[in-house]
Amino acid sequence: MTIKVREWKKGKGMGFEVDIRFTYPDGTPYRQRIKAPVESRSAARRWGEARERELLVRPSPAVLRTQQAERREVPTLREFGPRFIENYAKANQQKASGIASKESILNRALYPLLGDKKLDAIDDEDVQRIKAALATKNRKTVNNVLTVLGKLLKVAVKWKLLGALPCTVELLKVSHAVPGFYEFADYAHLVDTAARIDPRIHVMVLLGGDAGLRRGEMIGLRWCDVDLRRGQLCVQQAEWNGVVDTPKSGRGRVVPLTRTLAAALTRHRHLRSERVLCLDDGSPVPGHFLRDWHEKALRRAGLPGKGGLHILRHTFCSHLAMRGAPAKAIQELAGHQNLTTTLRYMHLSPSAREGAIRLLDDRDSAPGFGEILETVPKSGLSH
Repeated sequence: MTIKVREWKKGKGMGFEVDIRFTYPDGTPYRQRIKAPVESRSAARRWGEARERELLVRPSPAVLRTQQAERREVPTLREFGPRFIENYAKANQQKASGIASKESILNRALYPLLGDKKLDAIDDEDVQRIKAALATKNRKTVNNVLTVLGKLLKVAVKWKLLGALPCTVELLKVSHAVPGFYEFADYAHLVDTAARIDPRIHVMVLLGGDAGLRRGEMIGLRWCDVDLRRGQLCVQQAEWNGVVDTPKSGRGRVVPLTRTLAAALTRHRHLRSERVLCLDDGSPVPGHFLRDWHEKALRRAGLPGKGGLHILRHTFCSHLAMRGAPAKAIQELAGHQNLTTTLRYMHLSPSAREGAIRLLDDRDSAPGFGEILETVPKSGLSH
């Protein structure tokens, strides 16, 4: 054990620094340099000796770290899952559909494979086991599972349950092919068929194909959101399993009405409910009703049932791109949070392709790159 006292001066101020060095009984070396709160060298030494005795009766830093690690019991995935849902997903007020999706992924995909494993024991091979178990699923579905696992582990690190991430979660590469959509003639036939079945089904098809609304946005649409005089509707809310929330992007949007949709809404106007789509008693339409209505219209129209109800929204975006609408306009009308989502549709745009090819038609008249120009050095100029 060593205690050294050094005098220090700074401007008009002066004092004493105590340098304490010793080794704990477990062999851990320790050193602390600290300014003594006294005014003489002898008092500083006595203060340092008292400080040394105080430190020696405490556990060493190495022992404290070991004790802390022992107290920190690493939970299993099954034990931590409910905490992740309650204290992360719900506490951050994520959308009800997103919370339900996380719970479903935990219960159906992650718990059966890794539920009894401690979080710090999940390794890279376990990630591969998940991919192998879901090999028959769509790549996006697999990535959804991997994303939940990766986020759960990051939250455990943030909450100090893990010192570091125990594995690397690499997502599968996903192709950005355009989702299925109805061709112009098929969509027109579907709209005409829906109008002959029920006004509500007619409006539902047009809200998807002419305004790009998602299912929850169709259910949540109110008459106060529809402005027939200005010819527009405002998408301000969406409903999922009875829970009203903001649209998927987190913000509202204004969509101008097509003439067909405006006429259909005018004919459909009712006072049974504040909702545009409702049951006969005025109660909101359950989500599975919209699915059944869509399938009924498809059967009557003799069209294949592909893509579910969301195919109407894909049709909206695809038809806009095929008619030459700019990507930014499609993004705003559809409420895409990222332009990358919109760009999936842009290869359908004939104006983009034709405009690019027209650049080649004009290349003979345009100045070429890399032309060799003959220049005269200054020395050769005549005066």
